[in-house]
Amino acid sequence: MQSSVEVNSPLQLKSQKVSRFKLSQAGKKAALGYLFLSPFLILFIVFTVVPVVQSIYLSFTYYNMLQPAKWIGLSNYSVLFLEDDIFIKSLKNTFIFAVIAGPLSYCLSFLLAWVINTLRAKMLFSLAFYVPSITSGIALSVVWLYIFSGDRYGLLNNWMLSWGMISEPILWTTDPDTIMPVIIIVSLWMSMGTGFLVFLAGLQNVSPELYEAGSIDGISSRFQELWFITLPMMKPQLLFGAVNSIVAAFGVFDIAVAIAGMPSPNYAGHTIISHLFDYAFIRFELGYASSIAVFLFFVTFGLGRIVMKLLSSKDQ
Repeated sequence: MQSSVEVNSPLQLKSQKVSRFKLSQAGKKAALGYLFLSPFLILFIVFTVVPVVQSIYLSFTYYNMLQPAKWIGLSNYSVLFLEDDIFIKSLKNTFIFAVIAGPLSYCLSFLLAWVINTLRAKMLFSLAFYVPSITSGIALSVVWLYIFSGDRYGLLNNWMLSWGMISEPILWTTDPDTIMPVIIIVSLWMSMGTGFLVFLAGLQNVSPELYEAGSIDGISSRFQELWFITLPMMKPQLLFGAVNSIVAAFGVFDIAVAIAGMPSPNYAGHTIISHLFDYAFIRFELGYASSIAVFLFFVTFGLGRIVMKLLSSKDQ
């Protein structure tokens, strides 16, 4: 009976030791990366993932903060879409606001950033357009309430009466027909925020050499430069700004409440967030409020994914 004994050469042992050493080095680098990532990851899970999962669970329960959550299945969603007329009204108002104010805010932010980028005093103009976005919505609403005041002393009514454009004051913030336009105007004024700065930074990062190469290839006007060079080079910033605009448009609340009150006349300024706030913090029906939040989450998430498909580069 013959026994075979496998003997490794010194060269093989050395290669095995080197591979183990390389593996351990790669493991150390990965561990170090996860260590640096862990603070953000822990906070993201605790303050984002866990609340979302908990809201999804609570949306299938009846929960009023005083009693334990009781499982009721899809009852909240059936009431939300089939019986809650005020929610349908708020849904309509929110979509009207999002369809008008969202694209307008997005386009205005980019166009103003594009124009300001060509000026000499770009920092001064950037500050002038950015300041309203960091000012409290309530504070700015006080100024706009003076402009849209429903009596003869309101700035807009006084001006229109003096020019003979109207015969009596318009109740801008109490007439259901004018509440939503006023909210849209005020929101547009306050929308030059993060998206505006991101667009401005993206425009400044486009290499001037690309414009020189474009002029050699036949690009002769600023609009051709914008279409063929600037926009393709700014896809990441355009994507970020689009997602921000979607979230801001569907999250309108402070301005609507400050302008029209809560509830607004005939619910003309009632939005999805207003409806959520009503059930969560006034009626304390957190199960029903969670169903509203879950619906809003999936709407904004779905629209965000569509925008990412449209604006993402092919290699991303």
